[in-house]
Amino acid sequence: MMQYLVRRILIMAPTLLAISAIVFTIIQLPPGDYLTTMVAELQAQGESVNAEKLQFLREQYGLDRTPVEQYFHWLMGMLQGDLGWSFEYNVPVSSVIGERLLLSFVVAFTTIIFTYVIAFPIGIYSATHQYSWSDYGLTLLGFLGLATPSFLLALVLLYFANVTFGTSIGGLMDPQYLDQPMSWTKFLSVLEHLWIPVIVIGTSGTAAMIRRLRANLLDELQKQYVVTGRAKGLPPGRLLIKYPLRMAINPFIADIGNLLPHMISGAAIVSVVMSLPTNGPMLLAALRSQDMYLAGSFLMIEACLIVIGVFLSDIALAVLDPRIRLHGGTTR
Repeated sequence: MMQYLVRRILIMAPTLLAISAIVFTIIQLPPGDYLTTMVAELQAQGESVNAEKLQFLREQYGLDRTPVEQYFHWLMGMLQGDLGWSFEYNVPVSSVIGERLLLSFVVAFTTIIFTYVIAFPIGIYSATHQYSWSDYGLTLLGFLGLATPSFLLALVLLYFANVTFGTSIGGLMDPQYLDQPMSWTKFLSVLEHLWIPVIVIGTSGTAAMIRRLRANLLDELQKQYVVTGRAKGLPPGRLLIKYPLRMAINPFIADIGNLLPHMISGAAIVSVVMSLPTNGPMLLAALRSQDMYLAGSFLMIEACLIVIGVFLSDIALAVLDPRIRLHGGTTR
Protein backbone atom coordinates (compact mmCIF):
# COMPACT_ATOMS: atom_id res chain seq x y z
CA MET A 1 0.00 0.00 0.00
CA MET A 2 2.72 2.48 0.97
CA GLN A 3 4.69 1.67 -2.19
CA TYR A 4 1.58 2.36 -4.27
CA LEU A 5 1.00 5.72 -2.55
CA VAL A 6 4.61 6.83 -3.09
CA ARG A 7 4.52 5.77 -6.75
CA ARG A 8 1.28 7.64 -7.39
CA ILE A 9 2.54 10.80 -5.70
CA LEU A 10 5.72 10.72 -7.79
CA ILE A 11 3.68 10.33 -10.97
CA MET A 12 1.63 13.46 -10.16
CA ALA A 13 4.51 15.87 -10.81
CA PRO A 14 5.30 14.86 -14.44
CA THR A 15 1.57 14.54 -15.11
CA LEU A 16 0.91 18.13 -14.04
CA LEU A 17 3.99 19.31 -15.95
CA ALA A 18 2.67 17.72 -19.15
CA ILE A 19 -0.78 19.20 -18.53
CA SER A 20 0.68 22.68 -18.03
CA ALA A 21 2.48 22.46 -21.39
CA ILE A 22 -0.68 21.26 -23.15
CA VAL A 23 -2.82 23.96 -21.49
CA PHE A 24 -0.42 26.76 -22.43
CA THR A 25 -0.11 25.46 -25.99
CA ILE A 26 -3.89 25.34 -26.46
CA ILE A 27 -4.30 28.85 -25.08
CA GLN A 28 -1.64 30.10 -27.50
CA LEU A 29 -3.26 28.43 -30.55
CA PRO A 30 -5.69 31.27 -31.46
CA PRO A 31 -4.01 33.95 -33.57
CA GLY A 32 -2.84 37.07 -31.75
CA ASP A 33 -2.90 37.76 -28.03
CA TYR A 34 -4.74 39.90 -25.49
CA LEU A 35 -3.45 43.17 -26.97
CA THR A 36 -4.54 42.07 -30.45
CA THR A 37 -8.05 41.50 -29.14
CA MET A 38 -8.03 44.84 -27.32
CA VAL A 39 -6.86 46.71 -30.43
CA ALA A 40 -9.58 45.07 -32.54
CA GLU A 41 -12.23 46.14 -30.02
CA LEU A 42 -10.94 49.72 -29.94
CA GLN A 43 -10.85 49.93 -33.73
CA ALA A 44 -14.39 48.57 -33.92
CA GLN A 45 -15.44 51.49 -31.68
CA GLY A 46 -13.68 53.98 -33.98
CA GLU A 47 -10.77 54.72 -31.63
CA SER A 48 -7.17 54.96 -32.76
CA VAL A 49 -4.33 53.00 -31.19
CA ASN A 50 -0.95 54.50 -30.40
CA ALA A 51 1.77 52.21 -31.77
CA GLU A 52 4.33 53.27 -29.16
CA LYS A 53 1.90 52.65 -26.30
CA LEU A 54 1.01 49.29 -27.79
CA GLN A 55 4.68 48.30 -27.96
CA PHE A 56 5.19 49.48 -24.38
CA LEU A 57 2.29 47.33 -23.17
CA ARG A 58 3.58 44.36 -25.13
CA GLU A 59 6.97 44.64 -23.42
CA GLN A 60 5.39 45.29 -20.01
CA TYR A 61 3.16 42.21 -20.23
CA GLY A 62 5.97 40.09 -21.67
CA LEU A 63 4.07 39.43 -24.89
CA ASP A 64 7.15 40.32 -26.94
CA ARG A 65 8.81 37.09 -25.77
CA THR A 66 8.63 33.80 -27.61
CA PRO A 67 5.88 31.34 -26.53
CA VAL A 68 8.52 29.06 -24.99
CA GLU A 69 9.90 31.90 -22.87
CA GLN A 70 6.39 32.89 -21.81
CA TYR A 71 5.60 29.31 -20.81
CA PHE A 72 8.69 28.88 -18.65
CA HIS A 73 8.15 32.31 -17.09
CA TRP A 74 4.58 31.28 -16.18
CA LEU A 75 5.70 27.83 -14.98
CA MET A 76 8.46 29.12 -12.72
CA GLY A 77 6.08 31.71 -11.31
CA MET A 78 3.51 29.02 -10.45
CA LEU A 79 6.16 26.97 -8.66
CA GLN A 80 6.81 30.05 -6.51
CA GLY A 81 3.11 30.73 -5.90
CA ASP A 82 2.82 33.48 -8.53
CA LEU A 83 0.02 32.72 -11.01
CA GLY A 84 0.89 35.65 -13.26
CA TRP A 85 -0.76 38.94 -14.16
CA SER A 86 -4.30 39.35 -15.44
CA PHE A 87 -4.21 41.64 -18.46
CA GLU A 88 -7.94 42.36 -18.43
CA TYR A 89 -8.26 43.16 -14.71
CA ASN A 90 -4.74 44.62 -14.41
CA VAL A 91 -4.15 42.86 -11.08
CA PRO A 92 -2.40 39.63 -10.07
CA VAL A 93 -4.31 36.51 -11.06
CA SER A 94 -4.39 35.29 -7.46
CA SER A 95 -6.37 38.40 -6.47
CA VAL A 96 -8.91 37.88 -9.27
CA ILE A 97 -9.41 34.20 -8.52
CA GLY A 98 -9.57 34.70 -4.78
CA GLU A 99 -12.50 37.09 -5.01
CA ARG A 100 -14.79 34.44 -6.51
CA LEU A 101 -13.30 31.21 -5.24
CA LEU A 102 -15.28 31.20 -1.98
CA LEU A 103 -18.66 31.73 -3.66
CA SER A 104 -17.83 29.08 -6.27
CA PHE A 105 -16.96 26.63 -3.50
CA VAL A 106 -20.18 27.38 -1.58
CA VAL A 107 -22.39 26.84 -4.65
CA ALA A 108 -20.60 23.68 -5.79
CA PHE A 109 -20.34 22.10 -2.33
CA THR A 110 -24.01 22.77 -1.57
CA THR A 111 -24.98 21.33 -4.96
CA ILE A 112 -22.98 18.16 -4.32
CA ILE A 113 -24.62 17.69 -0.90
CA PHE A 114 -28.04 18.31 -2.45
CA THR A 115 -27.35 15.76 -5.20
CA TYR A 116 -26.23 12.98 -2.88
CA VAL A 117 -28.90 13.58 -0.23
CA ILE A 118 -31.69 13.43 -2.83
CA ALA A 119 -30.27 10.80 -5.20
CA PHE A 120 -29.19 8.06 -2.80
CA PRO A 121 -32.48 7.49 -0.93
CA ILE A 122 -34.49 7.65 -4.15
CA GLY A 123 -32.09 5.37 -6.03
CA ILE A 124 -32.10 2.78 -3.24
CA TYR A 125 -35.88 2.89 -2.87
CA SER A 126 -36.40 2.63 -6.63
CA ALA A 127 -34.08 -0.40 -6.87
CA THR A 128 -35.66 -2.22 -3.92
CA HIS A 129 -39.19 -1.56 -5.24
CA GLN A 130 -38.56 -2.43 -8.88
CA TYR A 131 -41.54 -2.08 -11.26
CA SER A 132 -43.80 -0.63 -8.58
CA TRP A 133 -45.91 2.48 -9.23
CA SER A 134 -43.51 4.52 -7.10
CA ASP A 135 -40.60 3.21 -9.19
CA TYR A 136 -42.36 4.27 -12.38
CA GLY A 137 -43.14 7.69 -10.92
CA LEU A 138 -39.57 8.29 -9.78
CA THR A 139 -38.29 7.10 -13.15
CA LEU A 140 -40.53 9.64 -14.89
CA LEU A 141 -39.24 12.42 -12.65
CA GLY A 142 -35.68 11.32 -13.38
CA PHE A 143 -36.22 11.47 -17.13
CA LEU A 144 -37.80 14.92 -16.78
CA GLY A 145 -34.77 16.09 -14.81
CA LEU A 146 -32.42 14.79 -17.49
CA ALA A 147 -34.43 16.27 -20.35
CA THR A 148 -35.01 19.77 -18.93
CA PRO A 149 -32.34 22.26 -20.10
CA SER A 150 -30.58 23.85 -17.14
CA PHE A 151 -30.83 27.39 -18.52
CA LEU A 152 -34.60 27.01 -19.02
CA LEU A 153 -35.08 25.72 -15.48
CA ALA A 154 -32.96 28.64 -14.25
CA LEU A 155 -35.21 31.19 -15.94
CA VAL A 156 -38.35 29.53 -14.58
CA LEU A 157 -37.04 29.40 -11.01
CA LEU A 158 -35.77 32.99 -11.17
CA TYR A 159 -39.24 34.17 -12.21
CA PHE A 160 -40.92 31.99 -9.56
CA ALA A 161 -38.64 33.22 -6.77
CA ASN A 162 -39.11 36.85 -7.77
CA VAL A 163 -42.90 36.66 -8.01
CA THR A 164 -43.45 34.43 -4.96
CA PHE A 165 -40.74 35.50 -2.50
CA GLY A 166 -39.64 38.85 -3.93
CA THR A 167 -36.07 37.58 -4.46
CA SER A 168 -33.99 39.81 -6.72
CA ILE A 169 -33.27 38.41 -10.18
CA GLY A 170 -29.82 36.87 -10.62
CA GLY A 171 -26.73 36.87 -8.45
CA LEU A 172 -26.09 35.23 -5.10
CA MET A 173 -27.15 38.18 -2.96
CA ASP A 174 -29.10 41.42 -3.10
CA PRO A 175 -27.31 44.21 -5.01
CA GLN A 176 -26.72 46.35 -1.89
CA TYR A 177 -24.46 43.64 -0.41
CA LEU A 178 -22.14 43.21 -3.40
CA ASP A 179 -19.27 45.39 -2.13
CA GLN A 180 -19.90 44.97 1.59
CA PRO A 181 -18.01 42.67 3.98
CA MET A 182 -19.69 39.52 5.20
CA SER A 183 -22.38 40.13 7.82
CA TRP A 184 -25.42 38.29 9.17
CA THR A 185 -27.81 40.10 6.81
CA LYS A 186 -25.53 39.44 3.83
CA PHE A 187 -25.31 35.75 4.82
CA LEU A 188 -29.10 35.53 4.95
CA SER A 189 -29.28 37.18 1.52
CA VAL A 190 -26.88 34.54 0.16
CA LEU A 191 -29.06 31.77 1.61
CA GLU A 192 -32.12 33.38 0.05
CA HIS A 193 -30.54 33.24 -3.40
CA LEU A 194 -28.51 30.04 -3.03
CA TRP A 195 -31.31 27.49 -3.35
CA ILE A 196 -32.06 28.52 -6.96
CA PRO A 197 -28.63 27.70 -8.50
CA VAL A 198 -28.34 24.61 -6.28
CA ILE A 199 -31.59 23.17 -7.65
CA VAL A 200 -30.81 24.21 -11.23
CA ILE A 201 -27.26 22.82 -11.28
CA GLY A 202 -28.09 19.76 -9.21
CA THR A 203 -31.23 18.61 -11.02
CA SER A 204 -29.61 16.87 -13.98
CA GLY A 205 -26.84 15.39 -11.84
CA THR A 206 -29.38 14.09 -9.32
CA ALA A 207 -31.50 12.47 -12.03
CA ALA A 208 -28.47 10.81 -13.62
CA MET A 209 -27.20 9.56 -10.26
CA ILE A 210 -30.59 8.04 -9.43
CA ARG A 211 -30.60 6.07 -12.68
CA ARG A 212 -27.01 4.87 -12.22
CA LEU A 213 -27.48 3.85 -8.60
CA ARG A 214 -30.71 2.02 -9.42
CA ALA A 215 -29.06 0.08 -12.26
CA ASN A 216 -25.96 -0.79 -10.23
CA LEU A 217 -27.93 -1.86 -7.18
CA LEU A 218 -30.34 -3.98 -9.23
CA ASP A 219 -27.36 -5.77 -10.75
CA GLU A 220 -25.88 -6.50 -7.31
CA LEU A 221 -29.21 -7.63 -5.82
CA GLN A 222 -29.46 -10.38 -8.43
CA LYS A 223 -26.07 -11.90 -7.63
CA GLN A 224 -25.59 -15.19 -5.85
CA TYR A 225 -24.07 -13.82 -2.64
CA VAL A 226 -27.25 -11.80 -2.00
CA VAL A 227 -29.40 -14.89 -2.50
CA THR A 228 -27.13 -16.79 -0.11
CA GLY A 229 -27.38 -14.00 2.46
CA ARG A 230 -31.16 -14.08 2.31
CA ALA A 231 -31.13 -17.88 2.66
CA LYS A 232 -28.99 -17.56 5.81
CA GLY A 233 -31.58 -15.21 7.32
CA LEU A 234 -29.65 -11.92 7.29
CA PRO A 235 -31.91 -8.92 8.03
CA PRO A 236 -32.87 -7.15 4.76
CA GLY A 237 -31.51 -3.78 5.88
CA ARG A 238 -28.16 -5.15 7.00
CA LEU A 239 -27.87 -7.31 3.89
CA LEU A 240 -28.59 -4.30 1.64
CA ILE A 241 -26.19 -1.85 3.27
CA LYS A 242 -23.29 -4.15 4.06
CA TYR A 243 -22.95 -5.90 0.71
CA PRO A 244 -24.84 -4.86 -2.49
CA LEU A 245 -25.02 -1.14 -1.69
CA ARG A 246 -21.34 -1.11 -0.81
CA MET A 247 -20.49 -2.59 -4.19
CA ALA A 248 -23.01 -0.44 -6.11
CA ILE A 249 -21.49 2.89 -5.03
CA ASN A 250 -18.06 2.14 -6.55
CA PRO A 251 -18.72 4.34 -9.62
CA PHE A 252 -19.68 7.25 -7.36
CA ILE A 253 -16.47 6.92 -5.37
CA ALA A 254 -14.59 6.95 -8.67
CA ASP A 255 -16.33 10.24 -9.54
CA ILE A 256 -14.47 12.09 -6.78
CA GLY A 257 -11.95 13.12 -9.43
CA ASN A 258 -14.72 15.01 -11.22
CA LEU A 259 -16.27 16.53 -8.09
CA LEU A 260 -13.21 18.49 -6.98
CA PRO A 261 -12.73 20.53 -10.19
CA HIS A 262 -16.48 21.11 -10.20
CA MET A 263 -15.86 23.11 -7.03
CA ILE A 264 -13.93 25.61 -9.15
CA SER A 265 -15.62 25.81 -12.52
CA GLY A 266 -19.19 24.75 -11.75
CA ALA A 267 -21.89 25.04 -14.39
CA ALA A 268 -20.58 27.94 -16.46
CA ILE A 269 -23.66 28.31 -18.69
CA VAL A 270 -26.04 28.41 -15.73
CA SER A 271 -23.75 30.89 -13.98
CA VAL A 272 -23.87 33.18 -17.01
CA VAL A 273 -27.67 32.94 -17.27
CA MET A 274 -28.14 33.63 -13.56
CA SER A 275 -25.34 36.23 -13.30
CA LEU A 276 -23.60 34.25 -10.57
CA PRO A 277 -20.29 35.74 -9.37
CA THR A 278 -18.49 32.41 -9.67
CA ASN A 279 -15.36 31.35 -11.53
CA GLY A 280 -17.10 29.73 -14.53
CA PRO A 281 -18.11 32.98 -16.30
CA MET A 282 -14.70 34.50 -15.53
CA LEU A 283 -12.96 31.55 -17.17
CA LEU A 284 -15.10 31.93 -20.30
CA ALA A 285 -14.36 35.67 -20.43
CA ALA A 286 -10.63 35.03 -20.00
CA LEU A 287 -10.64 32.57 -22.89
CA ARG A 288 -12.51 35.01 -25.14
CA SER A 289 -10.20 37.93 -24.36
CA GLN A 290 -7.06 35.71 -24.49
CA ASP A 291 -6.10 36.64 -20.94
CA MET A 292 -3.75 33.68 -21.02
CA TYR A 293 -2.38 33.73 -17.47
CA LEU A 294 -5.85 34.00 -15.93
CA ALA A 295 -7.30 31.27 -18.15
CA GLY A 296 -4.25 29.07 -17.74
CA SER A 297 -4.34 29.40 -13.95
CA PHE A 298 -7.99 28.35 -13.85
CA LEU A 299 -7.26 25.30 -15.98
CA MET A 300 -4.19 24.34 -13.97
CA ILE A 301 -6.10 24.57 -10.69
CA GLU A 302 -8.74 22.27 -12.15
CA ALA A 303 -6.05 19.89 -13.41
CA CYS A 304 -4.48 19.74 -9.94
CA LEU A 305 -7.87 19.00 -8.40
CA ILE A 306 -8.53 16.24 -10.95
CA VAL A 307 -5.18 14.57 -10.24
CA ILE A 308 -5.75 14.81 -6.49
CA GLY A 309 -9.35 13.63 -6.85
CA VAL A 310 -8.39 10.57 -8.89
CA PHE A 311 -5.73 9.71 -6.30
CA LEU A 312 -8.24 9.99 -3.44
CA SER A 313 -10.86 7.99 -5.31
CA ASP A 314 -8.39 5.16 -5.96
CA ILE A 315 -7.51 4.99 -2.26
CA ALA A 316 -11.18 5.10 -1.24
CA LEU A 317 -12.07 2.33 -3.71
CA ALA A 318 -9.32 0.10 -2.37
CA VAL A 319 -10.57 0.60 1.19
CA LEU A 320 -14.23 0.17 0.26
CA ASP A 321 -13.97 -2.80 -2.08
CA PRO A 322 -11.59 -5.64 -1.13
CA ARG A 323 -11.75 -6.94 -4.70
CA ILE A 324 -9.67 -3.96 -5.82
CA ARG A 325 -5.94 -4.39 -5.29
CA LEU A 326 -3.34 -1.66 -5.41
CA HIS A 327 -0.47 -3.90 -6.44
CA GLY A 328 0.24 -5.93 -9.52
CA GLY A 329 0.87 -9.60 -9.96
CA THR A 330 -1.33 -12.60 -9.40
CA THR A 331 -2.12 -14.54 -6.28
CA ARG A 332 -2.20 -18.32 -6.31
